[in-house]
Amino acid sequence: MTAEYQVRGTVAVITLNNPPVNGLGLATRTAAVKGIQQALADDAVKAIVITGAGKAFSGGADIKEFNSPKALAEPSLHTLIATAEGSTKPVVAAIHSVCMGGGLELSLGCHYRVAMPGAQIALPEVKLGLLPGAGGTQRLPRVLGLEMALNMIVSGTPVLSDKLANTALFDAVFAADADLVSSAVAFAETIADARPLPKARDRKVDYPNHEAFLQFSRNTVKAMSGPFPAPLECVETVAASVTMKFEDGMKFERERFLHLIQTTESKALRHAFFAERVASKVPDVPADTPVRAIKQAAVIGAGTMGGGIAMNFLNAGIPVVMLETKQEALDKGLATIRKNYENTMKKGKLTQEKFDQRMALVSGTLAYEDIGQADIVVEAVFEEMGVKEAVFRKLDEVMKPGAILASNTSTLDLNQIAGYTKRPQDVIGTHFFSPANVMKLLEIVRGAQTGKDVLATALALSKKLKKTGVVSGVCDGFIGNRMIEQYSRQAGFLLEEGALPEQVDQAVEKFGFAMGPFRMGDLAGNDIGWAIRKRRYVEKPEISYSRTADLLCEMGRYGQKTGAGWYDYKAGDRKAYPNEQVNAMIVQHSADIGVARRQISDQEIVERLVYSMVNEAAHILEEGIALRASDIDMVYLTGYGFPLFRGGPMFYADTVGLPNVLAAINKYAQGHQGGAWKPAPLLVKLAGEGKGFNS
Repeated sequence: MTAEYQVRGTVAVITLNNPPVNGLGLATRTAAVKGIQQALADDAVKAIVITGAGKAFSGGADIKEFNSPKALAEPSLHTLIATAEGSTKPVVAAIHSVCMGGGLELSLGCHYRVAMPGAQIALPEVKLGLLPGAGGTQRLPRVLGLEMALNMIVSGTPVLSDKLANTALFDAVFAADADLVSSAVAFAETIADARPLPKARDRKVDYPNHEAFLQFSRNTVKAMSGPFPAPLECVETVAASVTMKFEDGMKFERERFLHLIQTTESKALRHAFFAERVASKVPDVPADTPVRAIKQAAVIGAGTMGGGIAMNFLNAGIPVVMLETKQEALDKGLATIRKNYENTMKKGKLTQEKFDQRMALVSGTLAYEDIGQADIVVEAVFEEMGVKEAVFRKLDEVMKPGAILASNTSTLDLNQIAGYTKRPQDVIGTHFFSPANVMKLLEIVRGAQTGKDVLATALALSKKLKKTGVVSGVCDGFIGNRMIEQYSRQAGFLLEEGALPEQVDQAVEKFGFAMGPFRMGDLAGNDIGWAIRKRRYVEKPEISYSRTADLLCEMGRYGQKTGAGWYDYKAGDRKAYPNEQVNAMIVQHSADIGVARRQISDQEIVERLVYSMVNEAAHILEEGIALRASDIDMVYLTGYGFPLFRGGPMFYADTVGLPNVLAAINKYAQGHQGGAWKPAPLLVKLAGEGKGFNS
């Protein structure tokens, strides 16, 4: 059912019913229009109430119909709104819980609006690189005023209905204990005979000296919106509500909406929106798979990573016991958590009450026996198999039956780790990204014997911890670090051929990355990469690496933690200062290996770094390590600072065109260390078929 129709006395009630948020899909629009027409044809009906079933009035467009012909089929959202607005009987929108996007635009087309307190009111289209396309930019300023409407449309941020109670948006905001539909019907009866019917479109936007305000808004929004065109387009369409007649403003809004929907930036944002939602869907793990209760957690290791992981559980209200081998390390870890929360409190982002609650949930121990009753234990110890083995053998002894044994390993073989226990079905990888209490990505590594209920539990837990959980199969480095290794290899080869760290970083940052490979190495700690390379030199001697990063570590330059890495750092200053000694080492290394240095363009730097990841990702996809190309994009958007406006490495490659990516790879295969470029069969196949990774 998509909309229910019933008559209460002299009032027809149309209830949108399209779970979960009453998206305005074709069937719902059709039923709503039919309901209004039925009410108009019934002489006994004097007024109409439109409301929503369940947890929303309406969340707007039905995302299941995005990018499909149904989204534009008649009756369109414009037709539904025109039907409500053109009704000869008063139409009242009865709003509760969620009223966003097309849902708010529908309510603005109604003659009256009543609401429950606490309803979230928003036009969030800008977050998808769009602007409200069904009259939102023209009607909202007419009822809220220019400034408030512009702020809501440009930010896309929800505002609670109570805060808008004294504006022309609402004719009434009922008491919290009121019955919405009964109250709305009673309201409709009181205005049933009132004429003329008020319409938002007939109101004027009054704002003294609007030209100055709009110019100030343009300047501010332009400075803040970076590469995204939608925020500035929102300003221009809202401006039309002041400077144009309503019909002309509507035409202008439609024109700008259709322009934005074709932009790469909007396509990238919409791709990310859907990619995040589909990432939690695993074909052989149905949505109704039972999950294990997580009421108590334990973390092994109280270092930076362990402490950050513990904070995720504390933020979600889950008690955590942290285990360390030495009291000094444990005390330091607990003190760091306290300090982090105190800093958040100083910024006004955490109340004293919440601080006290979270600190009361964390405790520490030096004894494995004290964590035995935890529902999940996350190991965050040194990235070395011997250390992991000792931990998991001990966990197998002490943990209660049914406890989930999770490893935070970023590269090691999870199946081997699971083999150290008698319960491999309970072992899973939960690879948090640093800083773990901030970064959104949680790479969930599914071992060969990981139970489906354990995987379902980890995915559910990622949502509870406010993370984006992406499932990976087992391989060296999983999805993210396996790809970043190729990126880092190319960065090293670029140094050997003629680039310096600053040029490489600046080229990649100009492309849109949060930071380039060398600043990233300094932040993460160059010694970590060194340890991984030493292991790989033994395990995979056939893979070539630049020795520059090893030479840097031999100089004791591990990064920000030592105040010196690829760059120099000053106390209390995160700025990276180029170092002449490091640059001289790089130039000397080129001479030592007999490579003549040359000028390298920023385009070559970006192509080599990004396409090396794309090529590796094609292998990952083909091997089934990642379930879908969009999962790889989510890993990079939420864990590695890939520019959001480019949609992730796979989406970006599709945008460039896979034949062009393949041509560039074949070109670089002829150069220095060309053996690092072997086109993935899947890339070759898709390029030949004229398809993309996300096809």
